[in-house]
Formats: sequence, structure tokens, C-alpha cells
Amino acid sequence: MPDSCPQERLRSSYWRADNLEQRLSCQSLLDGHHWFTRERLIYLAGAENYEPELSGLLTISPDLKHYLLTGEQRKPVYSLDFPAELITTAMDWEDLVLPSEILENVEEIHTWIEHGETLLEDWGMKKKLKPGYRALFYGPPGTGKTLTATLLGKSTGRDVYRIDLSKVVSKYIGETEKNLAKIFDLAQNRNWILFFDEADALFGKRTKVSSSHDKYANQEVSYLLQRIEEFPGVAILASNMRGNLDEAFSRRFQSFIHFPIPKPQERLQIWQKSFSKMSKLEKDIDLNEISEKYEISGGGVMNVIRYSSLLALSRKSNEILLSDLETGIKKEFQKEGRTV
Repeated sequence: MPDSCPQERLRSSYWRADNLEQRLSCQSLLDGHHWFTRERLIYLAGAENYEPELSGLLTISPDLKHYLLTGEQRKPVYSLDFPAELITTAMDWEDLVLPSEILENVEEIHTWIEHGETLLEDWGMKKKLKPGYRALFYGPPGTGKTLTATLLGKSTGRDVYRIDLSKVVSKYIGETEKNLAKIFDLAQNRNWILFFDEADALFGKRTKVSSSHDKYANQEVSYLLQRIEEFPGVAILASNMRGNLDEAFSRRFQSFIHFPIPKPQERLQIWQKSFSKMSKLEKDIDLNEISEKYEISGGGVMNVIRYSSLLALSRKSNEILLSDLETGIKKEFQKEGRTV
């Protein structure tokens, strides 16, 4: 028997604005506790001040939209809404020169990435251990902190996002927390490694509250500590000096790894591995002597090699001269306020 009122039945299947039960049910999908909004998949945006919350624009996450259209997960790019950048490297572990004790500590992070979920879920340790892994890399610039974090991601198939805290920290009250929230909200349920560079910009020793500025600076540190503790992934902080960091960090981190200036034998390995195979060294160059004589970081060595290689190319030659290296080393020392 034909349906006498098909249009009425169709209309009754839609959500109706004047149906209080349906409105409340819909509203529950968009509150902060539902996984729609918790995962930032679908949310309300753009509601003006003093207007009802549900008057905001119903918005679908750009990441979800990209996945539905392409079947691939979108990798966010650096922007005001996401102040972090994806970092990669063409290098491998054998290209990294570090003391064995440092590599052993780094291996602990690698082991957590590989087996942490099994420990929490299958071994039933989720009630006793907090999720995620937190590490501090500290030491002078150019000693391998960023490269190590990038290689951890490369070797475990995880994206590594670098957050330059010197750029995230804002002079405006509340803006630093908002910038950090954007990063943590997006990274919350992705298998990312978050690498906080220039941590001294925010993670310095908290001061006594003698002004409103001190008060809000301390709030920023507390907020970041809270979000890092809640983050289920791997968070790595990089600092030039461990002594600059607040004591409160010690109990929240699983490991503190010191990246020192390489010793002469380590510097020799870096020099030997870093020149282009297309170049040749002048016969007067003794890398053993240079390694012993000049205390310089791995990053500094690469700057010297870049400088001297470009000089050779400018001469339409592939031979790197001793004078090229010595000039490059002098420039590196001057950058650090040192003399050769």
C-alpha cells in the first residue's frame, strides 16, 4: 500500500530546531567531553561574544576533511595556527658521532617508542605509569641534539615537529598558552615526537612573584609542564645548560642526556665523515692535528666544511686548502667570542 504522506515522513527524519530533545542531544555531541570536539574533528567556531554558543559555525577539522578527500593524513605546515615545523634528515645513525654512554641513553627512548604501548596495555602498567616519555637534551649548540631527535623519528617511523620556544613565547598575557595549546591539541593523538628547541626561553628557573609579569611567566611554565605530563607521545626539550632549568622538571622527566663538545677522537671522526667525496684535501692538511688543536662542535665542523668547500668551488677547484680550513675555524671561534 503506497505511503500516503512520504514528504511528512522525510521531514520527521531530520533534526528539527524546535525539538528540544534533539537540540540537547545535538549539543552533547559538541561539548568538550565528546570525542568529536576532544579530537577536534567537528567543532563550533566563530560565535561572537555574548551570543549563544550554538550560534557558532559548525566546522570540520581540516585534517579530517583532507583525509576524507584523499585517504591520506595531512601533515600540518608552520603557521600562526600551528607554530611548529616538521624536521627530517637524510643522515643515518652511523653519521652521528656521540660517546657510547649517550647513545645508550638515547636507545632507552627508542625502546620506549617501540615497546611503551605494550608495557602500558598488555602488561597492565597503565594504572601505575603515566603515558608518554619526556627527555631533556642539554649541551652547547651544534652537539647533535636536533639531529638525534630527528633520527629517533626517522628510525621509528614517527614525524618530528620542532617548536622554537623563543618564537612561541609571547609578550601578551595568555598568548603563549594559546600557542602551545594549538600544538598539543593537534598532536594529542598522533604518533609525533615534539622537539622543543630553545627551551631556555620559557623553561628557565621560575622567579619569585614580584610583579604581574613574573606571575604570568610562572603560569606559562606551569601550563607547559601540565601539558607535557598529559602528552601521550614523546616530548624532548633542548637546552644549552641544565642549570638554567627549574628543579620541578626533574621529577617529570624520564631522562636527562648531556651532549658535550666532542673530544679530539670524536672530532676526528666528524671531520673524516663530513667532507664531500667529490673534494680532496691539500696534502698539508692533517685532520688529526686539527682535531687535537681546535675544540669545536660537530655543527661548527660542518660550518667550516661548508665555508672551505665553497671557497674551493669559487676557485673552480675541488681541492680544499689548509688556509681555507683555518679561516673557517677562525670565523667559528669569532662567532662564539673566542680567539684561535
